[in-house]
Amino acid sequence: MASALEQFVNNVRTLSAQGSFRELCDLLNKSTEVLMKNGQHLDNVLETLDLQQHSLGVLAVLCVKFSAPISSVSSDHHELLFAQAQEFITGCNGEQVRFAPDTYAELCHQITHSLAERKMALRGIDLMRRAIRKIQLFDSQLTSVHADLCQLCLLAKCFKPALEFLNTDITNISREGGQFDAKYFLLYYYYGGMIYAALKNYDRALYFFEVAITTPAMAVSHVMLEAYKKYILVSLILHGKVQNIPKYTSQVVGRFIKPLSQAYHDLASSYSTNNSDDLKATISKYQETFARDSNAGLVKQVLASLYKKNIQRLTKTFLTLSLSDVASRVQLKGPAEAEKYILNMIEDGDIFATINQKDGMVIFHDDPEKYNSPTMLRRLEEEMAVCTDLDRKMQTMEEEIMVNPVFVKKSCGAQDDDLPPATTPASKITTYSM
Repeated sequence: MASALEQFVNNVRTLSAQGSFRELCDLLNKSTEVLMKNGQHLDNVLETLDLQQHSLGVLAVLCVKFSAPISSVSSDHHELLFAQAQEFITGCNGEQVRFAPDTYAELCHQITHSLAERKMALRGIDLMRRAIRKIQLFDSQLTSVHADLCQLCLLAKCFKPALEFLNTDITNISREGGQFDAKYFLLYYYYGGMIYAALKNYDRALYFFEVAITTPAMAVSHVMLEAYKKYILVSLILHGKVQNIPKYTSQVVGRFIKPLSQAYHDLASSYSTNNSDDLKATISKYQETFARDSNAGLVKQVLASLYKKNIQRLTKTFLTLSLSDVASRVQLKGPAEAEKYILNMIEDGDIFATINQKDGMVIFHDDPEKYNSPTMLRRLEEEMAVCTDLDRKMQTMEEEIMVNPVFVKKSCGAQDDDLPPATTPASKITTYSM
Protein backbone atom coordinates (compact mmCIF):
# COMPACT_ATOMS: atom_id res chain seq x y z
CA MET A 1 0.00 0.00 0.00
CA ALA A 2 1.29 3.45 -0.90
CA SER A 3 2.63 5.52 2.02
CA ALA A 4 -0.02 8.22 1.49
CA LEU A 5 -2.73 5.62 1.96
CA GLU A 6 -1.00 4.27 5.05
CA GLN A 7 -1.06 7.78 6.50
CA PHE A 8 -4.75 8.05 5.57
CA VAL A 9 -5.58 4.80 7.40
CA ASN A 10 -3.57 5.83 10.46
CA ASN A 11 -5.36 9.19 10.63
CA VAL A 12 -8.77 7.51 10.33
CA ARG A 13 -7.96 5.06 13.10
CA THR A 14 -6.46 7.67 15.42
CA LEU A 15 -9.19 10.29 15.06
CA SER A 16 -11.96 7.68 15.25
CA ALA A 17 -10.49 6.29 18.48
CA GLN A 18 -10.32 9.82 19.92
CA GLY A 19 -13.90 10.55 18.89
CA SER A 20 -12.72 13.59 16.89
CA PHE A 21 -15.24 13.01 14.10
CA ARG A 22 -15.56 16.64 12.99
CA GLU A 23 -11.80 16.86 12.58
CA LEU A 24 -11.88 13.54 10.75
CA CYS A 25 -14.53 14.88 8.33
CA ASP A 26 -12.27 17.84 7.49
CA LEU A 27 -9.39 15.44 6.88
CA LEU A 28 -11.47 13.19 4.63
CA ASN A 29 -12.57 16.15 2.50
CA LYS A 30 -8.90 16.92 1.87
CA SER A 31 -8.02 13.27 1.13
CA THR A 32 -10.15 12.78 -1.97
CA GLU A 33 -7.30 13.44 -4.37
CA VAL A 34 -5.00 10.97 -2.58
CA LEU A 35 -7.66 8.26 -2.72
CA MET A 36 -8.37 8.86 -6.41
CA LYS A 37 -4.67 8.60 -7.31
CA ASN A 38 -4.45 5.22 -5.56
CA GLY A 39 -7.68 3.69 -6.84
CA GLN A 40 -6.11 0.24 -7.34
CA HIS A 41 -5.33 -0.03 -3.62
CA LEU A 42 -8.71 1.09 -2.22
CA ASP A 43 -9.96 -2.46 -1.64
CA ASN A 44 -6.91 -3.05 0.56
CA VAL A 45 -7.79 0.11 2.50
CA LEU A 46 -11.34 -1.19 3.09
CA GLU A 47 -9.93 -4.45 4.45
CA THR A 48 -7.83 -2.60 7.03
CA LEU A 49 -10.75 -0.48 8.32
CA ASP A 50 -13.44 -1.70 10.71
CA LEU A 51 -16.96 -0.98 9.45
CA GLN A 52 -18.37 0.06 12.83
CA GLN A 53 -15.36 1.88 14.26
CA HIS A 54 -14.20 3.59 11.06
CA SER A 55 -17.50 4.24 9.24
CA LEU A 56 -16.46 7.71 8.05
CA GLY A 57 -13.22 6.38 6.52
CA VAL A 58 -15.07 3.58 4.72
CA LEU A 59 -17.64 6.12 3.48
CA ALA A 60 -14.93 8.32 1.94
CA VAL A 61 -13.33 5.35 0.17
CA LEU A 62 -16.64 4.10 -1.26
CA CYS A 63 -17.52 7.56 -2.57
CA VAL A 64 -14.25 7.68 -4.50
CA LYS A 65 -14.78 4.16 -5.85
CA PHE A 66 -18.27 5.05 -7.11
CA SER A 67 -17.06 8.29 -8.73
CA ALA A 68 -15.43 6.37 -11.60
CA PRO A 69 -17.32 6.68 -14.95
CA ILE A 70 -19.91 3.88 -15.24
CA SER A 71 -18.94 2.97 -18.82
CA SER A 72 -15.34 2.33 -17.79
CA VAL A 73 -16.26 -0.19 -15.08
CA SER A 74 -16.87 -3.90 -15.74
CA SER A 75 -20.07 -5.64 -14.62
CA ASP A 76 -18.11 -7.76 -12.10
CA HIS A 77 -16.68 -4.60 -10.57
CA HIS A 78 -20.21 -3.14 -10.39
CA GLU A 79 -21.36 -6.18 -8.44
CA LEU A 80 -18.45 -5.85 -6.02
CA LEU A 81 -19.14 -2.14 -5.57
CA PHE A 82 -22.83 -2.75 -4.91
CA ALA A 83 -22.04 -5.50 -2.41
CA GLN A 84 -19.60 -3.20 -0.56
CA ALA A 85 -22.15 -0.36 -0.53
CA GLN A 86 -24.87 -2.68 0.71
CA GLU A 87 -22.67 -3.97 3.51
CA PHE A 88 -21.71 -0.42 4.47
CA ILE A 89 -25.24 1.02 4.62
CA THR A 90 -26.53 -2.00 6.51
CA GLY A 91 -23.74 -2.14 9.10
CA CYS A 92 -22.25 1.37 9.40
CA ASN A 93 -22.31 3.42 12.59
CA GLY A 94 -25.24 5.84 12.27
CA GLU A 95 -23.85 8.28 14.83
CA GLN A 96 -20.60 8.58 12.88
CA VAL A 97 -22.08 9.07 9.41
CA ARG A 98 -24.39 11.82 10.72
CA PHE A 99 -21.25 13.93 11.06
CA ALA A 100 -20.95 13.79 7.25
CA PRO A 101 -24.54 13.67 5.96
CA ASP A 102 -23.54 15.35 2.69
CA THR A 103 -20.95 12.66 1.88
CA TYR A 104 -23.36 9.91 2.94
CA ALA A 105 -26.09 11.35 0.72
CA GLU A 106 -23.64 11.66 -2.18
CA LEU A 107 -22.85 7.94 -1.89
CA CYS A 108 -26.57 7.16 -2.05
CA HIS A 109 -26.95 9.40 -5.14
CA GLN A 110 -24.07 7.57 -6.81
CA ILE A 111 -25.59 4.16 -6.02
CA THR A 112 -28.95 5.27 -7.41
CA HIS A 113 -27.38 6.66 -10.57
CA SER A 114 -25.41 3.44 -11.11
CA LEU A 115 -28.48 1.21 -10.69
CA ALA A 116 -30.61 3.45 -12.92
CA GLU A 117 -27.98 3.37 -15.68
CA ARG A 118 -27.82 -0.41 -15.47
CA LYS A 119 -31.64 -0.75 -15.36
CA MET A 120 -31.48 -2.54 -12.01
CA ALA A 121 -33.56 -0.09 -9.97
CA LEU A 122 -35.41 -2.79 -8.03
CA ARG A 123 -32.21 -3.90 -6.30
CA GLY A 124 -31.67 -0.51 -4.70
CA ILE A 125 -35.12 0.10 -3.20
CA ASP A 126 -34.62 -1.74 0.09
CA LEU A 127 -31.08 -0.35 0.34
CA MET A 128 -32.31 3.25 0.06
CA ARG A 129 -35.00 2.56 2.68
CA ARG A 130 -32.27 1.42 5.05
CA ALA A 131 -30.10 4.40 4.11
CA ILE A 132 -32.86 6.86 5.02
CA ARG A 133 -33.58 5.19 8.36
CA LYS A 134 -29.87 5.21 9.16
CA ILE A 135 -29.41 8.96 8.64
CA GLN A 136 -32.81 10.28 9.78
CA LEU A 137 -33.12 11.83 13.23
CA PHE A 138 -36.90 11.27 13.22
CA ASP A 139 -39.56 10.00 10.82
CA SER A 140 -40.77 13.39 9.57
CA GLN A 141 -37.29 14.61 8.61
CA LEU A 142 -36.63 14.95 4.87
CA THR A 143 -33.25 13.87 3.49
CA SER A 144 -32.03 14.08 -0.09
CA VAL A 145 -31.98 10.26 -0.15
CA HIS A 146 -35.80 10.34 -0.17
CA ALA A 147 -35.64 11.49 -3.79
CA ASP A 148 -33.38 8.54 -4.67
CA LEU A 149 -35.85 6.06 -3.18
CA CYS A 150 -38.77 7.59 -5.07
CA GLN A 151 -36.79 7.58 -8.33
CA LEU A 152 -35.91 3.89 -7.96
CA CYS A 153 -39.53 3.01 -7.11
CA LEU A 154 -40.75 4.79 -10.24
CA LEU A 155 -38.16 3.12 -12.47
CA ALA A 156 -38.97 -0.31 -11.02
CA LYS A 157 -42.74 0.37 -11.01
CA CYS A 158 -42.75 -0.79 -7.39
CA PHE A 159 -44.45 1.98 -5.43
CA LYS A 160 -45.38 0.49 -2.06
CA PRO A 161 -41.91 0.78 -0.40
CA ALA A 162 -41.97 4.56 -0.92
CA LEU A 163 -45.41 5.05 0.63
CA GLU A 164 -44.23 4.66 4.22
CA PHE A 165 -42.13 7.79 3.68
CA LEU A 166 -44.51 9.69 1.38
CA ASN A 167 -47.43 9.25 3.78
CA THR A 168 -45.44 10.94 6.54
CA ASP A 169 -45.77 14.73 6.36
CA ILE A 170 -42.41 16.53 6.45
CA THR A 171 -41.79 18.84 9.41
CA ASN A 172 -38.00 19.19 9.17
CA ILE A 173 -35.30 19.17 6.49
CA SER A 174 -31.91 17.57 7.08
CA ARG A 175 -28.93 19.91 6.83
CA GLU A 176 -26.40 18.23 4.56
CA GLY A 177 -23.15 20.13 4.55
CA GLY A 178 -24.88 23.04 6.28
CA GLN A 179 -27.56 23.31 3.59
CA PHE A 180 -30.06 21.29 1.55
CA ASP A 181 -29.89 21.14 -2.23
CA ALA A 182 -33.20 22.44 -3.63
CA LYS A 183 -32.86 19.96 -6.50
CA TYR A 184 -33.55 16.99 -4.23
CA PHE A 185 -36.37 18.80 -2.45
CA LEU A 186 -38.11 19.40 -5.78
CA LEU A 187 -37.39 15.87 -7.02
CA TYR A 188 -38.84 14.30 -3.86
CA TYR A 189 -42.16 16.10 -4.27
CA TYR A 190 -42.19 15.64 -8.05
CA TYR A 191 -41.46 11.90 -7.89
CA GLY A 192 -43.83 11.55 -4.94
CA GLY A 193 -46.61 13.20 -6.93
CA MET A 194 -45.96 10.83 -9.83
CA ILE A 195 -46.17 7.80 -7.51
CA TYR A 196 -49.46 8.98 -6.03
CA ALA A 197 -50.82 9.73 -9.52
CA ALA A 198 -49.87 6.21 -10.67
CA LEU A 199 -51.76 4.82 -7.67
CA LYS A 200 -54.70 7.14 -8.52
CA ASN A 201 -54.44 8.90 -5.17
CA TYR A 202 -55.02 12.19 -6.96
CA ASP A 203 -55.69 14.28 -3.85
CA ARG A 204 -52.25 13.51 -2.42
CA ALA A 205 -50.63 13.80 -5.87
CA LEU A 206 -52.05 17.30 -6.30
CA TYR A 207 -50.61 18.35 -2.95
CA PHE A 208 -47.13 17.08 -3.86
CA PHE A 209 -47.13 18.84 -7.23
CA GLU A 210 -48.36 22.03 -5.54
CA VAL A 211 -45.44 21.94 -3.10
CA ALA A 212 -43.05 21.54 -6.04
CA ILE A 213 -44.39 24.52 -7.98
CA THR A 214 -44.76 26.80 -4.94
CA THR A 215 -41.18 26.30 -3.78
CA PRO A 216 -39.49 29.74 -3.63
CA ALA A 217 -37.43 30.24 -6.80
CA MET A 218 -35.62 32.99 -8.66
CA ALA A 219 -35.17 31.03 -11.91
CA VAL A 220 -37.09 28.48 -13.96
CA SER A 221 -36.54 24.89 -12.90
CA HIS A 222 -37.26 22.04 -15.32
CA VAL A 223 -38.62 20.00 -12.40
CA MET A 224 -41.06 22.80 -11.52
CA LEU A 225 -42.14 23.04 -15.16
CA GLU A 226 -42.93 19.32 -15.38
CA ALA A 227 -44.66 19.42 -11.98
CA TYR A 228 -46.81 22.34 -13.19
CA LYS A 229 -47.96 20.37 -16.25
CA LYS A 230 -48.95 17.41 -14.10
CA TYR A 231 -50.58 19.78 -11.59
CA ILE A 232 -52.96 20.95 -14.34
CA LEU A 233 -53.83 17.39 -15.39
CA VAL A 234 -54.40 16.11 -11.86
CA SER A 235 -56.51 19.20 -11.04
CA LEU A 236 -58.78 18.41 -13.98
CA ILE A 237 -59.09 14.76 -12.98
CA LEU A 238 -59.80 15.53 -9.32
CA HIS A 239 -61.80 18.79 -9.43
CA GLY A 240 -62.87 19.22 -13.06
CA LYS A 241 -60.99 22.52 -13.25
CA VAL A 242 -57.50 23.89 -12.69
CA GLN A 243 -57.10 24.82 -9.04
CA ASN A 244 -55.86 28.35 -8.32
CA ILE A 245 -52.19 28.46 -7.37
CA PRO A 246 -51.52 29.95 -3.90
CA LYS A 247 -50.63 33.66 -3.81
CA TYR A 248 -47.21 32.94 -2.31
CA THR A 249 -46.14 31.13 -5.49
CA SER A 250 -42.98 32.56 -7.04
CA GLN A 251 -43.48 35.00 -9.92
CA VAL A 252 -41.39 32.80 -12.23
CA VAL A 253 -44.34 30.38 -12.44
CA GLY A 254 -46.64 32.96 -13.99
CA ARG A 255 -43.96 34.74 -15.96
CA PHE A 256 -42.10 31.82 -17.52
CA ILE A 257 -43.64 28.42 -16.70
CA LYS A 258 -47.23 29.16 -17.76
CA PRO A 259 -46.25 30.21 -21.33
CA LEU A 260 -44.23 26.99 -21.64
CA SER A 261 -47.35 24.95 -20.77
CA GLN A 262 -49.73 26.33 -23.40
CA ALA A 263 -50.86 22.87 -24.58
CA TYR A 264 -52.05 22.05 -21.06
CA HIS A 265 -53.93 25.34 -20.67
CA ASP A 266 -55.64 24.68 -24.00
CA LEU A 267 -56.59 21.24 -22.70
CA ALA A 268 -58.09 22.82 -19.59
CA SER A 269 -60.07 25.29 -21.74
CA SER A 270 -61.49 22.43 -23.82
CA TYR A 271 -62.35 20.52 -20.65
CA SER A 272 -64.34 23.49 -19.30
CA THR A 273 -66.77 23.23 -22.27
CA ASN A 274 -67.91 19.78 -21.03
CA ASN A 275 -67.78 18.67 -24.66
CA SER A 276 -65.79 15.45 -25.06
CA ASP A 277 -65.42 15.98 -28.83
CA ASP A 278 -63.67 19.32 -28.24
CA LEU A 279 -61.45 17.69 -25.64
CA LYS A 280 -60.58 14.84 -28.01
CA ALA A 281 -59.66 17.36 -30.73
CA THR A 282 -57.30 19.18 -28.35
CA ILE A 283 -55.74 15.89 -27.25
CA SER A 284 -55.20 14.92 -30.88
CA LYS A 285 -53.71 18.34 -31.66
CA TYR A 286 -51.09 18.11 -28.88
CA GLN A 287 -50.65 14.35 -28.94
CA GLU A 288 -46.90 14.51 -29.61
CA THR A 289 -46.39 17.08 -26.85
CA PHE A 290 -48.20 14.96 -24.26
CA ALA A 291 -46.28 11.84 -25.33
CA ARG A 292 -42.93 13.67 -25.21
CA ASP A 293 -43.74 14.86 -21.68
CA SER A 294 -44.69 11.29 -20.65
CA ASN A 295 -48.16 12.55 -19.76
CA ALA A 296 -50.22 10.53 -22.25
CA GLY A 297 -51.57 8.28 -19.51
CA LEU A 298 -52.73 11.21 -17.36
CA VAL A 299 -54.33 12.85 -20.41
CA LYS A 300 -56.38 9.69 -20.98
CA GLN A 301 -57.50 9.90 -17.36
CA VAL A 302 -58.55 13.51 -17.99
CA LEU A 303 -60.79 12.38 -20.85
CA ALA A 304 -62.25 9.59 -18.70
CA SER A 305 -62.90 12.07 -15.88
CA LEU A 306 -64.89 14.30 -18.26
CA TYR A 307 -67.14 11.37 -19.15
CA LYS A 308 -67.64 10.69 -15.43
CA LYS A 309 -68.29 14.35 -14.72
CA ASN A 310 -70.97 14.47 -17.42
CA ILE A 311 -72.60 11.32 -16.07
CA GLN A 312 -72.66 12.88 -12.60
CA ARG A 313 -74.42 15.93 -14.07
CA LEU A 314 -77.14 13.62 -15.43
CA THR A 315 -77.89 12.37 -11.89
CA LYS A 316 -78.93 15.93 -10.93
CA THR A 317 -81.47 16.10 -13.77
CA PHE A 318 -82.87 12.59 -14.29
CA LEU A 319 -84.19 9.81 -12.05
CA THR A 320 -84.02 7.15 -14.78
CA LEU A 321 -82.33 6.93 -18.16
CA SER A 322 -81.62 4.18 -20.62
CA LEU A 323 -78.01 3.18 -21.21
CA SER A 324 -78.32 4.29 -24.84
CA ASP A 325 -79.54 7.75 -23.70
CA VAL A 326 -76.61 8.03 -21.29
CA ALA A 327 -74.18 7.11 -24.08
CA SER A 328 -75.75 9.65 -26.42
CA ARG A 329 -75.81 12.51 -23.92
CA VAL A 330 -72.26 11.89 -22.70
CA GLN A 331 -70.92 11.18 -26.22
CA LEU A 332 -69.79 7.61 -25.52
CA LYS A 333 -69.57 4.96 -28.22
CA GLY A 334 -72.57 2.91 -27.09
CA PRO A 335 -74.61 1.41 -24.23
CA ALA A 336 -71.89 -1.10 -23.37
CA GLU A 337 -69.31 1.63 -22.75
CA ALA A 338 -71.85 3.66 -20.78
CA GLU A 339 -72.57 0.63 -18.59
CA LYS A 340 -68.85 0.13 -17.93
CA TYR A 341 -68.42 3.74 -16.81
CA ILE A 342 -71.51 3.65 -14.59
CA LEU A 343 -70.47 0.39 -12.91
CA ASN A 344 -66.99 1.80 -12.19
CA MET A 345 -68.50 4.99 -10.76
CA ILE A 346 -70.89 3.01 -8.53
CA GLU A 347 -67.96 0.92 -7.26
CA ASP A 348 -65.91 4.06 -6.52
CA GLY A 349 -68.84 5.75 -4.77
CA ASP A 350 -68.98 8.60 -7.30
CA ILE A 351 -72.70 8.00 -7.99
CA PHE A 352 -75.48 5.92 -6.45
CA ALA A 353 -77.44 3.98 -9.04
CA THR A 354 -78.72 0.56 -10.12
CA ILE A 355 -78.87 -0.90 -13.62
CA ASN A 356 -81.82 -2.99 -14.76
CA GLN A 357 -80.18 -5.47 -17.10
CA LYS A 358 -83.57 -6.60 -18.48
CA ASP A 359 -84.61 -3.31 -20.08
CA GLY A 360 -81.22 -1.51 -20.00
CA MET A 361 -82.40 1.27 -17.68
CA VAL A 362 -80.32 3.16 -15.13
CA ILE A 363 -82.03 4.28 -11.91
CA PHE A 364 -80.24 7.05 -9.99
CA HIS A 365 -80.49 7.20 -6.17
CA ASP A 366 -79.71 9.72 -3.44
CA ASP A 367 -76.68 9.28 -1.19
CA PRO A 368 -77.67 6.55 1.32
CA GLU A 369 -75.18 7.75 3.96
CA LYS A 370 -77.02 9.05 7.07
CA TYR A 371 -73.82 9.75 9.08
CA ASN A 372 -75.14 7.74 12.04
CA SER A 373 -73.23 4.47 11.73
CA PRO A 374 -70.34 3.21 13.92
CA THR A 375 -68.13 3.17 10.82
CA MET A 376 -68.75 6.85 10.13
CA LEU A 377 -68.19 7.72 13.81
CA ARG A 378 -64.83 5.94 13.72
CA ARG A 379 -63.90 7.79 10.54
CA LEU A 380 -64.77 11.14 12.14
CA GLU A 381 -62.68 10.27 15.21
CA GLU A 382 -59.71 9.40 12.98
CA GLU A 383 -60.05 12.68 11.06
CA MET A 384 -60.26 14.65 14.32
CA ALA A 385 -57.14 12.87 15.63
CA VAL A 386 -55.25 13.89 12.48
CA CYS A 387 -56.36 17.52 12.89
CA THR A 388 -55.40 17.51 16.58
CA ASP A 389 -51.97 16.12 15.78
CA LEU A 390 -51.48 18.74 13.04
CA ASP A 391 -52.47 21.52 15.44
CA ARG A 392 -49.96 20.24 18.01
CA LYS A 393 -47.19 20.19 15.40
CA MET A 394 -48.00 23.74 14.29
CA GLN A 395 -47.91 24.98 17.87
CA THR A 396 -44.50 23.37 18.36
CA MET A 397 -43.17 24.95 15.17
CA GLU A 398 -44.59 28.35 16.17
CA GLU A 399 -42.85 28.12 19.55
CA GLU A 400 -39.55 27.31 17.83
CA ILE A 401 -39.95 30.30 15.51
CA MET A 402 -40.80 32.65 18.38
CA VAL A 403 -37.49 31.92 20.12
CA ASN A 404 -35.44 31.97 16.92
CA PRO A 405 -32.84 34.79 17.27
CA VAL A 406 -33.28 35.93 13.66
CA PHE A 407 -37.05 36.17 14.03
CA VAL A 408 -36.77 37.97 17.38
CA LYS A 409 -34.37 40.51 15.91
CA LYS A 410 -36.60 41.24 12.92
CA SER A 411 -39.84 41.32 14.88
CA CYS A 412 -38.45 43.78 17.43
CA GLY A 413 -37.29 46.13 14.70
CA ALA A 414 -34.43 48.59 15.13
CA GLN A 415 -33.10 48.86 18.67
CA ASP A 416 -32.60 52.26 20.38
CA ASP A 417 -28.88 52.21 19.80
CA ASP A 418 -29.40 51.37 16.14
CA LEU A 419 -31.83 54.21 15.43
CA PRO A 420 -30.72 56.76 12.79
CA PRO A 421 -29.96 60.37 13.73
CA ALA A 422 -32.90 62.67 14.38
CA THR A 423 -32.16 64.52 11.15
CA THR A 424 -33.00 61.45 9.08
CA PRO A 425 -36.38 61.87 7.33
CA ALA A 426 -39.06 59.64 8.83
CA SER A 427 -39.82 58.16 5.40
CA LYS A 428 -36.35 56.64 5.25
CA ILE A 429 -36.53 54.85 8.61
CA THR A 430 -36.89 51.09 8.05
CA THR A 431 -38.67 49.00 10.69
CA TYR A 432 -40.01 45.49 10.88
CA SER A 433 -43.45 44.42 11.95
CA MET A 434 -44.78 41.02 12.97
